[in-house]
Amino acid sequence: MVGSRHPKSPSGKSPPGESAPGLTSEGVARRTALGLLLGAPLLAACSNVQQSFNQFSQPAGAPQEPAVAGSGHVKVGLILPLSAAGNAGLAAQSMKSAAEMALAEFQNPNIQLLIKDDAGSPQGAQQGAQQACDEGAEIILGPLFAGSVPATAQVARTRNISVIAFSTDSSVAGRGVYLLSFLPESDVTRIVDYSAGVGKRSFAALLPDNAYGTVVEGAFKTAVTRKGGRIVALEKYGADRATPARAVAQALGGADALLLADDGDAVVATADALTAAGANLRNIQLLGTGLWDNPRVYASANLQGGLYAAPDPSGFRAFSGRYRTRFGSEPVRTATLAYDAVALVAALARTQGQQRFAPDVLTNSSGFAGIDGLFRFRPDGTNERGLAVMRVASGGGQAVAGSPKSFSAT
Repeated sequence: MVGSRHPKSPSGKSPPGESAPGLTSEGVARRTALGLLLGAPLLAACSNVQQSFNQFSQPAGAPQEPAVAGSGHVKVGLILPLSAAGNAGLAAQSMKSAAEMALAEFQNPNIQLLIKDDAGSPQGAQQGAQQACDEGAEIILGPLFAGSVPATAQVARTRNISVIAFSTDSSVAGRGVYLLSFLPESDVTRIVDYSAGVGKRSFAALLPDNAYGTVVEGAFKTAVTRKGGRIVALEKYGADRATPARAVAQALGGADALLLADDGDAVVATADALTAAGANLRNIQLLGTGLWDNPRVYASANLQGGLYAAPDPSGFRAFSGRYRTRFGSEPVRTATLAYDAVALVAALARTQGQQRFAPDVLTNSSGFAGIDGLFRFRPDGTNERGLAVMRVASGGGQAVAGSPKSFSAT
């Protein structure tokens, strides 16, 4: 996985002694930016989701010239595939706009963004990272593609600076390389924890036989075991859904909940295959991930009442409204990642002194609050998000459990 929740959609937490800014009518966004505040005393990402951008990762035309946004003293590299083909390039342009919007909405940020186009390639990312470092960048935001993250990290580590990347492939996270994206592990952990909390003990799963399915499978097994549950069936499918669907359908009598984790079109086909195999999906609690945030899912009779984990949608709605006002167009879903990354580094530059981007600052266990809710970086570079639990209904997702206000509540 390399992108975030909505790659195909072209439209689409104050330091000690300093109180967090409030939400004013003029500065809803300012609170969002300034609300990315660190530490326990400091604490104040839909139609297509979390799919791979690989198909769009080839360059389309000449790379864009480097650009600068902001006039602060703290230099920050921002690497995006601005000239990549297809929707990846569109997403990158929207993310660039969101980054510039964060600068505009953060009151007097001491940040200068050094914007580099990697053209969707590891070579471009490495060159952009080298340029940003040579120009004095103290931290690098991006890149977007999983394949480009190691190339960026290689350069950044020689300068002992951190990278906050946007890939959803947790295998590219590591020492000094933090992922701000929506990771499927967070979705699975949240939905299993919620289900166990309401009495579900026996779980089944039908997952795609691909990289995403492998990540989900590992997270599912870990989460169920940690909650003292048991897995009564787990099957994976490729082109043939019917055979694994029959195996799962036959085991559902011993299960309380069934996890289906795939994108909108595929999960509808999977639910249909289970029904064709004789499963009565109304007799079991269906569970999903943020990939379920899709009109096809909401329109599926077989998936009605299913529960999935996702960010509280109110944050993105408010962000989208401000973005439309400023740019006259819809943001891609990944745009909040660029916004939050810039707002975060601006807040840390203001509050954390010379250690502003040190690993112990970035991995503070209390985390930060952004557009899509609470998040924190783990020392291994992955992240944890405070997600809501949503129910599938014909009119869209309906919240049944809100996102936590602090990680102590999770």
